[in-house]
Amino acid sequence: MKLLVLFYSTYGHIYRLAQAIADGAREVPGVDVVIKRVPETLSAEGISAMGATEAQKAFASVPIATVGDLVDAGAVIFGTPTRFGNMAGQMRQFLDGTGGLWAQGKLVGKVGSVFASSATQHGGQESTILSFHTTLLHHGMVIVGLPYTFQGQMRLDEITGGSPYGASTIAGGKGERMASENELAAARFQGRHVAQIAQKLSA
Repeated sequence: MKLLVLFYSTYGHIYRLAQAIADGAREVPGVDVVIKRVPETLSAEGISAMGATEAQKAFASVPIATVGDLVDAGAVIFGTPTRFGNMAGQMRQFLDGTGGLWAQGKLVGKVGSVFASSATQHGGQESTILSFHTTLLHHGMVIVGLPYTFQGQMRLDEITGGSPYGASTIAGGKGERMASENELAAARFQGRHVAQIAQKLSA
């Protein structure tokens, strides 16, 4: 069973979570994990103006996805930074190109899951994931989140991302904060959990 981790990242925070998601999914026997990214829509000048040029070199070699990659996968775990409480425009544009798949019901019954990041603790992590779910439901996907069996999301001893909707990280107002070990553990748990459920559904 193929599991696709599909992400968009500006400063590398979502890419780091994507790696952890993939690590967790690879723990499940019989799952072929692939990491891909959606196309960038900003110009090189725009990326430079945002101060993201160096950060993006870390994942420049990750293959760019096509909508056909969604069809080939039995499960897709989507990762996006938050933009005003919603997914990033790059991810939105990619998904807006899946109308043909929707018309043919190509994604019906596939497992879908989402992880995210935001600049601040209350910057829209949960609303981004929940609003992303709407698109997955229109495609007939089976949504899987991050259950409370991952008890790290209930910690009170540190500020941390993660909710029953999915793993997340807090990046800081200038992107200065990278994912904590607890947030990475949540991502690994989610990847493993999604892979296990997708395996059961495909059996």
